[in-house]
Amino acid sequence: MSAQTLEVQTDAQNTAKKSAGHIIVDTLVAHGVERTYVIPGESYLEVLDGLHHSPIETIVCRHEGGAAYMAEADGKMHQRPGIAMVTRGPGAANAHVGLHTAWQDSTPMVLFVGLIPFAHRDREAFQEFDIKGWFDTGAKRVMVLDHPERASEIVAEAMFAAMSGRPGPVVVGLPEDIIREMVDSTLHPVIPVATGGMTVTDWKQLKAALEESTKPLFVLGGNDWTQEGTTALTSWLEEHHLPAAVEWRCEGTIPFSSPSYVGPIGYGRPKPTYDLLEETDLLVFVGTVPGDVITDGFLVRQDWSKKNFLVTIDPSLRGRSGPVSHQIVSKPDVFVRDLVMMDLADKPEWKSFTDRMRGEQEKFAVLPSAAPTDGQARMDTMMANLVTGLPHDAMITLGAGEHTNWAHRYFPTEVYAAMISARNGSMGYSVPSAIAASLNFPGRRVVTIAGDGEFLMNGQELATAAQYGATPLVIVMDNQEYGTIRTHQERHYPERISGTQLKNPDFALMAQAFGGFGVRVEKDSDIPAALQAALEAIDEKGQFALIHLIVEQRVKAY
Repeated sequence: MSAQTLEVQTDAQNTAKKSAGHIIVDTLVAHGVERTYVIPGESYLEVLDGLHHSPIETIVCRHEGGAAYMAEADGKMHQRPGIAMVTRGPGAANAHVGLHTAWQDSTPMVLFVGLIPFAHRDREAFQEFDIKGWFDTGAKRVMVLDHPERASEIVAEAMFAAMSGRPGPVVVGLPEDIIREMVDSTLHPVIPVATGGMTVTDWKQLKAALEESTKPLFVLGGNDWTQEGTTALTSWLEEHHLPAAVEWRCEGTIPFSSPSYVGPIGYGRPKPTYDLLEETDLLVFVGTVPGDVITDGFLVRQDWSKKNFLVTIDPSLRGRSGPVSHQIVSKPDVFVRDLVMMDLADKPEWKSFTDRMRGEQEKFAVLPSAAPTDGQARMDTMMANLVTGLPHDAMITLGAGEHTNWAHRYFPTEVYAAMISARNGSMGYSVPSAIAASLNFPGRRVVTIAGDGEFLMNGQELATAAQYGATPLVIVMDNQEYGTIRTHQERHYPERISGTQLKNPDFALMAQAFGGFGVRVEKDSDIPAALQAALEAIDEKGQFALIHLIVEQRVKAY
C-alpha cells in the first residue's frame, strides 16, 4: 500500500461520522483512561454503547456512591482523573459524596451525568434537576454538552480542568438526545497541563532558608506525586539527614522505613509530631498546605513570625492558614527535580533533630505482640500478625473512624500510593477504594480496614469485587458503635450515650453470600488461623476475603 493511499484512508477515518456519545468514549481512550465506574441509566445509553467495543473496562457498581468513591480512588492512584458515570436526578444525588471527597482531597476526577433530553428542559421532566445549581460549589467546573459537535472538546476540557492547578472534580452533563447526534469524529487533542517549577529566586530563597535553619522539617501531602518523585526526594532527604512528616492519610509519600520519616501529622497524631510543628524553625510544605487538619483546627503554627515555605501548584493557596514566607508554584515532582540538584552542607543539628524525631516515630510504630491473649479478639493482635507477612508494595485503603488509627500507627507504607484514603473523613470509602486499588494493581496485596458502621454504607460493593475479580483483604473491626462519635460524645456529654450504638449482622456470612471468603472471629486465639485462611483464599482461589473481627468497645490504637 502506498503512502498516498494510506493518507487518503486515514483522512477518511478522521472525517467519518460518529455519535457524540461514541466520540466521548474515544476521547477518554485518547487520554489514557483504562476503566470507568458506572451505574447505568437510560439517559446515557449512547455512551454505554460506545464503551461496548472500547478498550476501557466498564466496572458496573451497585450504588452511585460506591462508583464515585472508586473513581476518586482511581484518580489518587494515577496522573489522570478517575472516571465515574451515573444517571440524572437520584443517580447524580447519590454520587455527590464522591465529589466532596475529590474536592477536599484535591483528587482529579470527572463525573459524567446523563441528563434529560434537551427539548424537555425546564418542564419538570422525569428526574430533571439543575446540574449547575447542584454541583457548582463542589466542583472545579460544571459543563453541559448542548452542542454535539463539541463532544470531544468538552471531554478534553474536563480532563484538563480536573488535572490543572490544584486537582479536583469536574462534572459533565450529557443530555440523552444530544449524545445520539452524529458528528465529525475528529478528536480534540489532549491539553497539556502546566507543572510549574522553581525559579532562580525560589531556589535562592529556599536554599538560604535551609542553610539558616537548625531544625527544618518537610511536610509532604496531596495526591499529585509519582513513585519516581517520592524516591528522588527520599534519597535527597536521607543524604542530608533531613526529616519529613506526612499529611494525615498520605503515608507512603516517604517510605515508612526511611530514617527521614518522622510520622503522620493530622487527627489523632502522636504528641511528638504535634509538638514538632511549633518546634521546627522552618517548615517546607510540598504538595499540600497547612490547613485545618494539619494545624489542629487552625491553632498550631499560627505565629506570623514563623517561617513556612509552601510548594503547591495552586497560586490561590486555598485552604491554608498561618504565615507564608514564600510560595513556590510547582507540582511536587517538578519541585523535587530541581531540589535534588541543590547541594547543601550537612549540619550536625539536622541529623540530631532528625534522629530524635525518627526515634519517636519508631517507638510509636513498634508492633504489639503477635501472641494471642486468652480473651476477646483484639486489633493489636490482628495488626501484629498481618504486618509481619506483608510484601514491600502492600497497599492499605481506609474510610473514616477510629479503626483507621491502627493502620496509621502500624501499616508499613513503603511505596507511593500505598495508602488510599478519604481525607475529608468520609465514611463508606474503605471497600470501594479497596476494589479500585485491587483492579488497578492486581498483583499487589490490598488491605482495607473498615469499621462496622462504615462497612454497611458500601459493603454491597463486594458484589462488584466478585464480578470483576478484585481480591482485597477486608478486615471489619466490629465494636458495635460509631466509635469516633462516641469518643466526642464522652468528651462533651460523659456517660450520656445517644445515637452511636449499633447491632450488626454476621459480616462473614455476607461475604460468603457475595461469593468471597468470610470468617467471623471473636476470640483472640483464632486470629492467626483466620488470617492465614483469608490470605490463602485470596492467593490460591482468587477470591476477596473478609475477616469479621468482634472486638471490645472503647479500645483504641493510641
